[in-house]
Amino acid sequence: MAATASTTPHSLLLQKSPQNHAFLKLKPNSTTLPLPPAKRFSISCSATLPIQDRPSLQTQSQDRVFNFAAGPATLPENVLLKAQSDLYIWRDSGMSVMEMSHRGKHFRSIIEKAEADLRALLNIPEDYAVLFLQGGATTQFAAIPLNLCQPDDTVDYLVTGSWGDKAFKEAQKYCKPKVIWSGKSENYIRVPSFDGVEQSPNAKYLHICANETIYGVEFKDYPVPRNPNGVLVADMSSNFCSKPVDVTKFGLIYAGAQKNVGPSGVCIVIVKKELIGNAQPITPVMLDYKIHADNNSLYNTPPAFGIYMCGLVFDDLLKQGGLHEVEKKNIKKASLLYNAIDESKGFYRCPVEKSVRSLMNVPFTLEKSELEADFLKEAAKEKLLELKGHRSVGGMRASIYNAMPLAGIEKLVAFMKDFQARHA
Repeated sequence: MAATASTTPHSLLLQKSPQNHAFLKLKPNSTTLPLPPAKRFSISCSATLPIQDRPSLQTQSQDRVFNFAAGPATLPENVLLKAQSDLYIWRDSGMSVMEMSHRGKHFRSIIEKAEADLRALLNIPEDYAVLFLQGGATTQFAAIPLNLCQPDDTVDYLVTGSWGDKAFKEAQKYCKPKVIWSGKSENYIRVPSFDGVEQSPNAKYLHICANETIYGVEFKDYPVPRNPNGVLVADMSSNFCSKPVDVTKFGLIYAGAQKNVGPSGVCIVIVKKELIGNAQPITPVMLDYKIHADNNSLYNTPPAFGIYMCGLVFDDLLKQGGLHEVEKKNIKKASLLYNAIDESKGFYRCPVEKSVRSLMNVPFTLEKSELEADFLKEAAKEKLLELKGHRSVGGMRASIYNAMPLAGIEKLVAFMKDFQARHA
């Protein structure tokens, strides 16, 4: 059997072996691989194919599951399809976003638009810097004390879940943090009355986790630092861009992108500019906010494709009407699910105080815990995935971020009611 070959550098040749089997051989003189007998054909690199001849990668929406994962999490379907259409060649650049120089004009236009759209969404004032960083929100547990205080400075942590606790423990390496309140003894089911919490008079900052992903506890309003020169710092990873926020109440907001605004790999920091430039001498260059602010988040190669995806999400949120409209949708979705839990006569239970239940992460248990495995197995058959609670808590958890459509909640609620009818 003979085979023709394209004249491109990526051409492949088919040759026949003595055992009457075809072999695939790369030019020049590469290792041969056995192939079954095939008809005469020619293969060339897909990069040489005209755009109209390239195979479509788009899948039908009915093939997608409802993904209730806490992060990485579901992304808007239209954003994914837009990224798919741009993946091979972005606009007139002749290349993919993943191939671009981060210092070239094309990527600069991408990151500048992403920042502009985020500023529009959250009404971020000009005296705040917006940084697109790497290392996840967890890296900020160290970066925040390194940038905002000195080793002997006192800072306060109000701990309403695991992430606030982790942030406090990391800060112990770089300053003198104090836990002014913790919900650990109650298994993190509430937010305290701010008037009843004794803050340190000279604390450089007060740190909160605005939405605790694991336990499903969300601040509905925010404390004010006792120290007039102190600032409020918030980890908003799991409710970032889920509702309007008055940025001016905070000195610093940070968020991992992989829950509500993009894929994993990007961490967004919004920080008042006057807080930048006083990092501790031991601060690594990659954790110094001034370095990144002075270089417009381009000091080194950033998570370029992740930033591009965040930009698509920001654009999509603006087209939905902004965060006021997004919040309305999130309230409707969360209410539907919480009502199903509360009206189940104890078959399902949510342990979190109603006043601080998260719009993003809904934990619940089954009255008969022995049914949990069956619940997850049967839910998966209905394309309702990633409902298992965090390993430290157990039970179930439905993460219902911005991109989770109402249809996903409706299907989950219908399944829950059917499961209860069959197992009550």
